[in-house]
Amino acid sequence: MSETSTDRAERPAEVTDPLLWGLSAAVADAHQPDDEQVCVSPSCVGAAWPCAAWENAQEGLRAARMPRPAPAPAGTTTEPGPDPSTGWSTDEAPAGGAERLAVRAA
Repeated sequence: MSETSTDRAERPAEVTDPLLWGLSAAVADAHQPDDEQVCVSPSCVGAAWPCAAWENAQEGLRAARMPRPAPAPAGTTTEPGPDPSTGWSTDEAPAGGAERLAVRAA
């Protein structure tokens, strides 16, 4: 591995999402530069390094270190949820709530 790779065995203590960290590290390791600063991954087919996949992997590594927000107390929501009887979001429910739409044969 080159000096730009991310050794997955050395996960920082501040990582809050180990799965995201591991997946991002695997992508970063697969998208390394060659001697001519071209990504070695076959999926990049000669793209200049740093390629988009490597950049996205770096964003994933940063996100994996972010503290997770505290869960909202039970019974409180900031967004409307689905209507339990229909499964529709209350913002998207058709008029009449649980009414079924009639299907006509042409």
